[in-house]
Amino acid sequence: MHIDDYNFGQIVVDNKTYTSDLIIYPHRIDASWWREEGHLLQKADLRDVIAAKPNILVIGTGAMGVMKVPESTVAFLQSQGITVIIEKTGKAVETFNTMTGRKKIIGAFHLTC
Repeated sequence: MHIDDYNFGQIVVDNKTYTSDLIIYPHRIDASWWREEGHLLQKADLRDVIAAKPNILVIGTGAMGVMKVPESTVAFLQSQGITVIIEKTGKAVETFNTMTGRKKIIGAFHLTC
């Protein structure tokens, strides 16, 4: 999967436009992803990601970085052998594209604030 473009509230993946937060898996996209507490990412919000056993999880926290990722969430992911990269979504898109194909990578992207 390749992210073609990202702008506030919109992301284009493999020529298809999405306007809601999403998770990009190696062979599918979950375009209905939402967190239990909106701007707080908890391990419960990543059940399917954890089950997919990626090497790397790139998290886009929004254009301005409003979505927060508690240290407890990061620590849990790391305990599962997942390398976690947390960046504002614009930068996270670049990181995701750069790393795709090297290892099993998943991207979780908050598209707005």
